[in-house]
Amino acid sequence: MSTDGVAGTTRLAAVAGNFGRDLEATYAQVGRILDRARADGTGLVAFPEACLGGYLSSLGSAEDRGTAASRRGRSGPPALTLDGPELRRVQAMAGDVVVVVGMCEDGGHDLYNTAVALTGDGILGVHRKVHQPLGENLTYAAGSAFDAFDTPVGRIGLQICYDKAFPEAARAAALDGAAVIVSISAWPGSRTAAAADLARDRWRLRFDLYDQARALENQVVWVAANQAGEFGSLRFVGNAKIVGPGGEVLASTGTDAGIAVADVDIEHELALARRAMFNLRDRRPDAYGAVVAPNAHAVPAVPAVPAVQEEVPSLA
Repeated sequence: MSTDGVAGTTRLAAVAGNFGRDLEATYAQVGRILDRARADGTGLVAFPEACLGGYLSSLGSAEDRGTAASRRGRSGPPALTLDGPELRRVQAMAGDVVVVVGMCEDGGHDLYNTAVALTGDGILGVHRKVHQPLGENLTYAAGSAFDAFDTPVGRIGLQICYDKAFPEAARAAALDGAAVIVSISAWPGSRTAAAADLARDRWRLRFDLYDQARALENQVVWVAANQAGEFGSLRFVGNAKIVGPGGEVLASTGTDAGIAVADVDIEHELALARRAMFNLRDRRPDAYGAVVAPNAHAVPAVPAVPAVQEEVPSLA
């Protein structure tokens, strides 16, 4: 696909921005970005996790457990359906651009933290967040797969925030043929050891390391969007970025709101990265054993330590 006048290249964009509960304000912000994207010939635009309706108003602890009934009763983002008017409104703005947005999905029997890829022609793919930190399970049920799917910019995979901390998640999508992995987040800075300068924050460092490592180890193009600014007492680290299959950062917003844009010949860059040392080809699954075994059998017991909560106050 050629999107910028250079044969074979695709313009990719990752958004760092502040998206809250006000859907009308979100539509206006999304509309401005997509108007510019279409004018610039952008092939793909990734918006942050929970950009439609905002992130959670509070979090619990890793030990908390929720049920479908209790999740329905919690205060949180608006629950939207995949065939509802909210996504249709985004579709109307998308045109031929591949757009990735995050939302609280009403899945009928339960709620999910969901990423949706779409164009003006309809939904291309859906991912429900699998890995849930700090009591997210009180509001959302967990997803169970990392499938890739075809789009006008090539075969892509989706993941959400904490999913990126698990190498198996990106590897599953890459093995399913994803050439581009889009990771959307609401990733905050540390609350227990916050840095005055967000650029020096330890959670900001982890966010960037995960993005580069996942791109490099799977030799894929990585598109990372993130919330920016503040939501209650949360300070999001921004740092939306495009990462090449060699782990190099091609464009980044830094900690501020903005849009990271890079023109990438996806097929060519993957071929270069994989021409000699092709990680997916050279895997040895027979030697990995416990890496993919159920947790009860794979994780050794560790001494108990006092829990340190990353507290998030209610915004209700």
